[in-house]
Amino acid sequence: MKYVTDISTLEALYGTPGPAATDKIARRMTPEFRLWLDRCRFCILSTVGPEGTDASPRGDKEPVLRELDPGTLALPDWMGNNRIDSLRNIVRDPRASLMLFVPGSNNVVRINGRAFVTLDDDLRQSFEVNGKHPRSVIVFEISEIYTQCARALMRAGFWEGRDDSEGLPSVGQILAALTDGRVGGQAYDEEWPERAAKSMW
Repeated sequence: MKYVTDISTLEALYGTPGPAATDKIARRMTPEFRLWLDRCRFCILSTVGPEGTDASPRGDKEPVLRELDPGTLALPDWMGNNRIDSLRNIVRDPRASLMLFVPGSNNVVRINGRAFVTLDDDLRQSFEVNGKHPRSVIVFEISEIYTQCARALMRAGFWEGRDDSEGLPSVGQILAALTDGRVGGQAYDEEWPERAAKSMW
């Protein structure tokens, strides 16, 4: 298989992007993007480190991100699997990106910039949910914010309500297969809903 190794080949193939693609970038939060932020309960955080790249889903029952000022966002690090892949990457390399989704909209908002991990007690306390607080908060400095066209989500029929989950292996089954049964299995799957409910925040 032959791979493309120079940018000029790509540029010749794809041509020049139009102004709707090139003039859409903002450097700080705008009133229009602020509406997106207020309704976004799910985003994907992408980071990079010495071992490679990482993309992590982040969600909340309220807006998943908070505006600290027009150029800065805050993302609480709620309970997860404790691998800290994203946090480890950020500490070593602040380059990061966010992809924001709003249920029902085929458009996506993308944000590129730099991220930092803080243990600031006042900021952590401000995210309190049911008496619980995130162990850390990711502070995200915006370099550019812009919309992604709707074609990808339209092609996928993302919000059509189709359920393709039937027949998928469960996490317990995947773990059991990867560990020769040492981890996971049916007990893992049966215990997961209660465990998740107790450790959501």
